[in-house]
Amino acid sequence: MASASGSLPQGTLDLLILKTLATGPRHGYGLARRIEDTTDDALSIEEGSLYPALYRMERRKWIKATWKRSDLGKDIKVYELTDDGRAELRRRIADWGALTSLVSKVLRAR
Repeated sequence: MASASGSLPQGTLDLLILKTLATGPRHGYGLARRIEDTTDDALSIEEGSLYPALYRMERRKWIKATWKRSDLGKDIKVYELTDDGRAELRRRIADWGALTSLVSKVLRAR
């Protein structure tokens, strides 16, 4: 199982968070679990990587956070994508596609 902090190229965690939030608002733990579930636990999102990324994206206005009461009666911070975040997600998906295409060309070269 790879850790998101150590094995992902820089900026990839932000892309994964933005894409996951595009499916709907989530609290931090739910966000990490969704990424882990989607990757069949191949990526482990550690709190030490997740929360600094969330705070950074909140400062950049890509996401917004609100406090809500969970089903268990606990206050939780829920994150959701903003319009700026949707635009950033589109840009990053395009950049990722271009990068992976170029890397694939190099890997296929003889």
